[in-house]
Amino acid sequence: MQHYVSGQAKHDILVVGDHDDRMRQDFSKSLKQFVQNDLLPGLTPVFEGRASRQFEKQHGRKPEDRHDIRSTMVADPYFQAYASANRVAQELLWESVIEPLARDQDDINAKAQKLSAQSKAPLESSTDFEVPRYISAIDIHCMPGGYASAATDADVTAGALYDRGVYLYSMGMMGPDNDDMGRSVCNYIKRNLDGFEPKDILDMGCTVGHSTLPYKEIFPGANVTGIDVGGPCVRYAHARAAAKGMEVGFLQRDAEATGFDDESFDLIVSHILLHETSGKAMPEIIRECHRLLKPGGYMIHADLPPFHKMGPFMQFILDNETYYNNEPFWGAMREMDQIKLATDAGFAPDAVSFDNAPMAALEAFAPEETQEADREFVAGEYAPGGGWEVLIARRAS
Repeated sequence: MQHYVSGQAKHDILVVGDHDDRMRQDFSKSLKQFVQNDLLPGLTPVFEGRASRQFEKQHGRKPEDRHDIRSTMVADPYFQAYASANRVAQELLWESVIEPLARDQDDINAKAQKLSAQSKAPLESSTDFEVPRYISAIDIHCMPGGYASAATDADVTAGALYDRGVYLYSMGMMGPDNDDMGRSVCNYIKRNLDGFEPKDILDMGCTVGHSTLPYKEIFPGANVTGIDVGGPCVRYAHARAAAKGMEVGFLQRDAEATGFDDESFDLIVSHILLHETSGKAMPEIIRECHRLLKPGGYMIHADLPPFHKMGPFMQFILDNETYYNNEPFWGAMREMDQIKLATDAGFAPDAVSFDNAPMAALEAFAPEETQEADREFVAGEYAPGGGWEVLIARRAS
């Protein structure tokens, strides 16, 4: 029988804490929901009713892009209250997990080592691994210590913090296993790729394997491997998979240069990886995907939509992550021509496109609505338009 911790599926190394810990975590999740559902939508009338007019009065023209919008919105007291509340909610959710994790970290580390020892799937990590500076220099998502901080070669606490914290950050919208992106892409593959049954699957930037495990579940005969530059994350991912009874390999490797042989995989995927890579790294990752794919194999990167698919105000809303949530590449990534990056890497122009993978969690309730081709991006939605944007490319046979 499955058990849950405030909606999240429980497993042997999940940070649980006591009653007071869980109440603080529930509060941080509720505060995040209040900011997203109640405060954020109010930005639209504020912009249209006074900030836009103020900009026009000062500049003699209407705001034209997200930068113009930001320049006038940052002075507005409503926006300041929203941005402050959103940042406080983000910091509170991490703090609500850190306290019980600090008490239980020895037990979690010990359990993780025991679980990994029972697994037959490969595990590779080391504190000597050179983590790219664009990851190690900042605490992405404001997560204290970042993805790669570790006290020992066996430490998994960063992974444990991410597992519980990101569930709270997503407000439960990613499902009890926080795996909606992987599950949504698997559904997309089953629906759109004409019986494609990959045998060797690579998940780049897997963190703790939330979205990796659905590929093993839905393609049980496949050899599934997750890679990430964060050692504590891959160690935690390996133990978490074992706790869930799944044999999936997790390796500490850089998506820019993985070390795998040419043509090793039928399918290469990622889930919100690209917006956490630098402008220099992203083309290298796409080239690496082309090198690693077998002829006829697919590359699918799932993220939020590029800016050209939405208006300036929605761009401004999403770009708040760049300014207030330690996501320095968020906006820059969405301005890059990802189709060109793929063709420059060797994919044929007619084999590269963007598409929508409807959220699996929403499909379960309204499948016809979530498969609509025309989507309107609405401020406050967790996944704008009710789906994940996928950059999909196929290597020539």
